[in-house]
Amino acid sequence: MTARVKKSRTYNSPRRREQAAATRRQILSAAQRLFESQGYSATSMAAIAAEAGVVPKTVYLAFETKSGLLRALWHLLLRGERDEVPVAQQTWYRQVIEEPDPERQLRLAAHNSRLVKERAAALMEVIRDAAAADPEVGALWERIETDFHANQHSIVKSLHKKGALKKGLGVERAADILWTINHPTPYLLLVGRRGWTPAAFEKWLADLLCSELLEPSPSAG
Repeated sequence: MTARVKKSRTYNSPRRREQAAATRRQILSAAQRLFESQGYSATSMAAIAAEAGVVPKTVYLAFETKSGLLRALWHLLLRGERDEVPVAQQTWYRQVIEEPDPERQLRLAAHNSRLVKERAAALMEVIRDAAAADPEVGALWERIETDFHANQHSIVKSLHKKGALKKGLGVERAADILWTINHPTPYLLLVGRRGWTPAAFEKWLADLLCSELLEPSPSAG
């Protein structure tokens, strides 16, 4: 008598993966609402679970810790739908690096910067405010600042290779200028507190970047 071998069911179905992804996004959306309205320290994992409509165990299984959840949310808001891909490899960032015209390059950078800030500037403020009190959030903040400067540095190096930087302006100083002007803080001040529209901010940022970094063309003025 031959024994029948039962085939075990696979539970790694596309539908199950879709459900898991939907639950993950639900938790991230809930966390964003609470972090931005209450701050990081005042927001508990239990509160995030309740806001998302899931049990706390689900949140812990998906993200392990509150700082892990914050990090995942940051990557999603910074990078967009392809949250597993670093900024330096994102299509929208590569388009800036590869743009041959210096002025268009900076205006495209300003446009992308506006889109990212609309998604992520408020959360970045949450992370900055929590960094001093939580070592793991502090490490995340340090990584954010370092990566952001490195990405701005790459844009400036591209401008330098084109011979487009303002006369007497070195790469390091130009990178510091771009990093400072393009930081989320001016966006939070002008849009968040002074009521500028994101479009007005983008134009101001683009004009300022071109004025501060680029050698004027012979036809200008």
